[in-house]
Amino acid sequence: MISTTIICALACLVLVDAERRQRETQRTVAKIVASCAFVATAILAVCQRGDADRAFELFQGCVVIGLVLGVVGDIALLYKRGFLVGLVAFLLGHLAYAVAVGYLVPPRLWLDHAGWLAAVPLVIGLGILAALWRTLDTLAVPVIAYVAVIVTMVIAATAATRAQLAPTTFAVGAALFFASDIAVARDKFVASTFANKLWGLPAYYAAQLLIAWSLVP
Repeated sequence: MISTTIICALACLVLVDAERRQRETQRTVAKIVASCAFVATAILAVCQRGDADRAFELFQGCVVIGLVLGVVGDIALLYKRGFLVGLVAFLLGHLAYAVAVGYLVPPRLWLDHAGWLAAVPLVIGLGILAALWRTLDTLAVPVIAYVAVIVTMVIAATAATRAQLAPTTFAVGAALFFASDIAVARDKFVASTFANKLWGLPAYYAAQLLIAWSLVP
């Protein structure tokens, strides 16, 4: 797991450099390597021996599915016309993370366990929609659906962590994923600049790695 984590981190650095230099081949290879590395980290985590119960095993399975969908989204975003496909893939990935939490904490208890922290992603999500509303155009409905799902996912991850049924790394990873999506949104709907990728890409890969590490029994 340490080796695949290092590979992911190094590939992310190469990816950021590729974005700066605008080298498409380097960008494609680095992104695929980095993304496959966090899935490999998750698989190795699941293979660790431990005393995990059935609920945690189901949690692990759903999270791995979510990570694989992340790879699909990453590949889709390599193409200029792949934004909507990537959006759907990541939406399904966040949904998989939320379903995973449902095996640990019933959805009806998410708000109770998350407490006041549930308001943070909700307020940020509404703020993002308000700021981008005039630029969404035909993507308004899928973007609203995406924001709703990722906000729910972050609340669910927070609930699982505060209930001490999932590692803190899972909630931190969910929060970092949300932060990285802000960079993607700014790049797509506000201004496409290297600055968005400079912090958005490291935040994204750190998020997926933390989520992968949370699968250790």
